[in-house]
Parts: sequence; structure tokens; C-alpha cells
Amino acid sequence: MRNDKETPEETRERLRQEEFKKSSSSIHGGGLSDLVGGLGWKGTGILILLLIIAGVIVLLFVK
Repeated sequence: MRNDKETPEETRERLRQEEFKKSSSSIHGGGLSDLVGGLGWKGTGILILLLIIAGVIVLLFVK
């Protein structure tokens, strides 16, 4: 059977795995990293392009 005492390496690995399982960003409704991760590189590029275009339009209307 397995020894009841964990080595420091095993404790670190277990804690790391637990942190990885409970994604803290998804608790708060997601974030930019979740959005970008789901879009892929093409979707991220389109999103950035749309943000730039929206910024230019806003600047034109403000002046």
C-alpha cells in the first residue's frame, strides 16, 4: 500500500492539479483569456481588428 506521508514533491503536484481543475476565472463568468482561447488565432485577429475599427469610429464622432 501507499505510504500515508506525502513527499513535498507529491504535495506540490497534488496542489497544482487541484488548482488546475478549479479554473478560478470561470467562477467569475470567464474573462479575456477564456474568450481568446475559445476563438483561435483567426477569431482573435478579427476581434482585435473590430476593436481598432470601433476605436477609430469613436474618435471620429468625438471630434
